[in-house]
Amino acid sequence: MTRIAVFGTGYLGATHAACMAELGHEVIGVDVDASKLSKLEAGEVPFYEPGLEEVLSRNIESGRLRFSPSYSEAAEFADVHFIAVGTPQKKGEYAADLSHVNSVIESLAPLLTRPSVILGKSTVPVGTAAKLAERTRSLAPAGDNIGFGWNPEFLREGFAVQDTLHPDRLVLGAEKESRAAVESAAREVYAQLLEEDIPFLVTDLATSELVKTSANAFLATKISFINAMAEVCEVAGADVTVLADAIGMDVRIGRRFLNAGVGFGGGCLPKDIRAFMARAGELGADQALTFLREVDNINMRRRTHMVEIVRDMVGGSLVGTRIAVLGAAFKPNSDDVRDSPALNIAGQMQLQGASVTVFDPQAMDNSRRIFPTLEYSTSAVEACTHADAVVVLTEWDEFRALRPRDLDDVVRARRIIDGRNCMPREVWTESGWHYRGLGRPVEPVRVNR
Repeated sequence: MTRIAVFGTGYLGATHAACMAELGHEVIGVDVDASKLSKLEAGEVPFYEPGLEEVLSRNIESGRLRFSPSYSEAAEFADVHFIAVGTPQKKGEYAADLSHVNSVIESLAPLLTRPSVILGKSTVPVGTAAKLAERTRSLAPAGDNIGFGWNPEFLREGFAVQDTLHPDRLVLGAEKESRAAVESAAREVYAQLLEEDIPFLVTDLATSELVKTSANAFLATKISFINAMAEVCEVAGADVTVLADAIGMDVRIGRRFLNAGVGFGGGCLPKDIRAFMARAGELGADQALTFLREVDNINMRRRTHMVEIVRDMVGGSLVGTRIAVLGAAFKPNSDDVRDSPALNIAGQMQLQGASVTVFDPQAMDNSRRIFPTLEYSTSAVEACTHADAVVVLTEWDEFRALRPRDLDDVVRARRIIDGRNCMPREVWTESGWHYRGLGRPVEPVRVNR
């Protein structure tokens, strides 16, 4: 059992704190946001993540997990300190905003009077950890007795508990000077996971930072590649879903993340690839990552393309039309609407004169805060009432399960635009609906009699 402090109780921090307690450690979560702390202390998760609330409540009740705004309390209590604060994109720049990470070090380090280990989990530009380590030792009374490492996270929203308790790998970056202490602490923290033979990679600080940013850059590239192929398929009359199946059978490529659609969003991929480009430029290696600029361009172009498709489907103009948007979160099993393609598309259609009604099973409150001028419904059917077109933008199972009979009597026109290629095309066309997928041939309406 290790005494752990987790700084930051947002998506990453709250999940990590609860899961570390689930592994049997004593954990304190630290944050400057009093309202967030009060919710967590009451066993409430401030965001939607399947399974997390149960883990949180169970460990608060057991006494292994608590929350506090006090850095002094955390410094006195913990032997291992995790940095899990956000690193958003700087306003007006591609670079990452490291102010929250720096703030943790500035507040925590002067309070460290005994040997301890700091492990970063936040996604940071390569070179950040070394600077933070140096700054920590200059401020900490314990000085060189502070071990410093980086332990990047690889959480998928919607699967964060599983990815923390049963990850596909653990990566630890450490300095040569404190590597033994840092690795020993990490092995103690993750002892239960290591017993499952989960791969444990120990490397230098720079490599550990690059593992996360490189992984996100690769995933973003793979998604944008298949979306570029979708653009080609549309003009060539080919089907990108079959193309993806075929090339995905190649073990060198793989089928995962080869789903054409309206592109990626959320709080990680967009800002991480931009920060990666910015950092490469600072290091003098900007030419190595110029391809990521096109990856980003392809991704953003998908949103505009989707608006164009909807406009064409309703007769060339969105003025005066009523559009139902199913989905607001950037992905299913999440209420995260940061850089959401769905909300961006909904907003663009509204600006072009459409009355847009949105429904999402979990992201309604977050959506209202960002786009208060859109209309919102309490169900998919209500959102589709009197709609001239139904636009599916997040592949929730609830939407996949919809069938024409559910909407036939409420829509004004039987048009469905499938922005995630997740709806059964034949079912809709055979029921008299005009179906349009992305990167797929336009199928004529077929009605079985």
